Amino acid sequence: MTTLDVRPTTPLEPVELDPVALGLPPTNVDQIPPLPAHWAGLDLREVLSRPAAFLSVSQSNSLYRPGGVQYAEGHAFRGSLPATVRSVRAARAAGNFVSFNWIGYSVFRDGYPGTDFDRAQYASWTGHLDATPEQVAWDDALVDELRELVEPGDNELYEKALQTAFVGTDLPLELARKRVEVVVITGIHLDWCIEGNARAARDHGLLPIVIGDATGAQRPDQEAAAFERITNFFAPVISAETFEGLVTR
Repeated sequence: MTTLDVRPTTPLEPVELDPVALGLPPTNVDQIPPLPAHWAGLDLREVLSRPAAFLSVSQSNSLYRPGGVQYAEGHAFRGSLPATVRSVRAARAAGNFVSFNWIGYSVFRDGYPGTDFDRAQYASWTGHLDATPEQVAWDDALVDELRELVEPGDNELYEKALQTAFVGTDLPLELARKRVEVVVITGIHLDWCIEGNARAARDHGLLPIVIGDATGAQRPDQEAAAFERITNFFAPVISAETFEGLVTR
């Protein structure tokens, strides 16, 4: 008799977290610092009326669904997903957002080109997991709440570098061809891919804006320092509510 493979479709056993037991804050909006003086002089409403792109980074099942490799970080209960949904809807309604980009980040990187440092680091993430191709595809997939917001003509891609979508992808060409000036960034992780993409956007001559409560670090206690660093040096950090108010015409 043949034994059927009844492994779940998730890389890890899909055990639901208890947000009360974890004691996680339902939002990090109170961690977003006031705009420093050099941004306070900008007219962000005018800036956000220019040709703009929306970047959702690494908002996958891996982070938000039981059984995901990164689910234990608790992002399903920390508010970044509803803040992203709110921000996407506001950007769609604004009319000047000419590019929507759903940027995946896989923690399964056996097939990625890499240096010795890359291979050592990537192996520490998932090298101990015996995941099937189906489980990897599930872990990588854009979470349903955002999948429902994808429209024809949107750009879907995966980061190939460690912390930016501006290397090894068609994102720079997408933004250049559509004459984008402003990029609005949401996603995970705040102090990694979000900070990395904000830095890269600045270096590409773009105007990045980070939606703070639509992001999150691995741990909540890492977020205040990351917000301070990003908003002081690279990009204004604002809330989804503030963004919604700025783009409402």
